[in-house]
Amino acid sequence: MNSQRTLAFAGGLVTVALALPFAGLLWSTPWTRLKYAQGDIAALCVSVGYTLIALLIVMVLGTPLAWWLARHRFRGKWLVDALVLLPLLTPPLAMGLLLAISFGPYGWAGQPLQTLGLMLTNTPAAFVLAQVYAAAPYYIVSARAAFENVPRELEQIGLSLGRTPWQVFWRVTVPLSALGLAAGVALAWVRALGEFGVVLIIAYFPQGIPVKLWVNLQDLGLDAVYPLLWTFFVVALPLPLMLGLASRRQPVY
Repeated sequence: MNSQRTLAFAGGLVTVALALPFAGLLWSTPWTRLKYAQGDIAALCVSVGYTLIALLIVMVLGTPLAWWLARHRFRGKWLVDALVLLPLLTPPLAMGLLLAISFGPYGWAGQPLQTLGLMLTNTPAAFVLAQVYAAAPYYIVSARAAFENVPRELEQIGLSLGRTPWQVFWRVTVPLSALGLAAGVALAWVRALGEFGVVLIIAYFPQGIPVKLWVNLQDLGLDAVYPLLWTFFVVALPLPLMLGLASRRQPVY
């Protein structure tokens, strides 16, 4: 009983510690003086618009890969797993440098792409590229776990009833893994929308919310940060929070 009380007390302390920064934000915000700085609305539009594009790319490319990893065994699978995790484990600034080395104007991929008219530094395409690299591993890992939690017996039943693999995927696998896939999408959304380090290196322009927050802090001071910071929380966090809580209350399938 004493050990349970000790653990509960320690858990309470950790919970309070995690909540302190957000409580501090709520307390410190100058509510009567909130006013967007010049360019804040444009940064919001840039972040939301390009994040939706990046999220679509992540889903289209990441879903088949996640399903393939969840359902197949093959030689060298460990290498594919490592390559998926590598961007996730790489510090954001280092990832931005790697993208600049590869896709910058003097990079091995950047030079030929530039001759084709595709510039991947300080352009909308570079912004989307940075977000895709920042968010894709999170979605793939979550989607793979969701697919792995679908009983294969149910898929086999669908096949035995004459359904094609494509029909089984859409009518059995996707519905049963929907909550996990949605959680992966939400996690990728907030990761892409809030990415700073990668974007700072290869797509300082056009400025999204994270870079604009940094510029406001440097040029205008702390008070100029609050409006855009609260906007980020309102736009980015509700969906991941709701799906995270839902995934704790019920199983994926």
